[in-house]
Amino acid sequence: MNGVLIVTGGSRGIGAAVCTLAAHHGYDVVVNYRNDADAASAVVDYAKSCGRRALAVRADVSDEDEVRGMFETASALGPITNLVNNAGITGFSPGRLDEQTVTGVRRVFDVNVTGVFLCAREAVKRMSTRYGGGGGSIVNVSSTAARLGSAGEWVHYAASKAAVETMTLGLAQEVAAERIRVNAVAPGMVETQLHAEAGLHDRLERLAPSIPLGRPAQPEEIAEAVLWLLSPAASYATGAVLPIGGGR
Repeated sequence: MNGVLIVTGGSRGIGAAVCTLAAHHGYDVVVNYRNDADAASAVVDYAKSCGRRALAVRADVSDEDEVRGMFETASALGPITNLVNNAGITGFSPGRLDEQTVTGVRRVFDVNVTGVFLCAREAVKRMSTRYGGGGGSIVNVSSTAARLGSAGEWVHYAASKAAVETMTLGLAQEVAAERIRVNAVAPGMVETQLHAEAGLHDRLERLAPSIPLGRPAQPEEIAEAVLWLLSPAASYATGAVLPIGGGR
């Protein structure tokens, strides 16, 4: 048994892949979602079919009270030992920075940055030896956009992911002596609903030629990296940002 894992945005895409692979690896799983209860329930059912305990918990990660409530509910499975901060959005519509609204940009930062902060804070308060915890591991999901900039599509999203990477490094240094490791993965193009939901239905096909490996990733390929960083196999890794972009 590998302890209790909370995955934000765990009902679909990379988050769902992390949850299902984690169940195979012996984790009890808390599947966080905001809107799609049916999808979250399906992930929970799959985890239970692997012989693991699992819960679906609705919470908006940008809401402090809802995040606290999620962690309190998750504690029914036992001490929280692992967190994957996967929940993230690109905003209301793609386009140049000077075409974005303040409302849209604020929402991206609320979810992608404040959400990571709130969940990481609650995790540290439960995992850290400073608070009587036994340690743990946090993996944040960034994006190669933090390095590439996403010009003409979502510069604000790229900036939010750069903030996640800085937070990863700083927090890793703060809690290293408290038996908590903090790392990040930075996926590139991944076959998820994110692109279509942003109105860019042809984005993966259009940009595939720019990927040295010639194709987008599958969510399961990103999940493998996340599970490695969570695991004792990565015991000396903290403050790392692992790019998984197919060479792009």
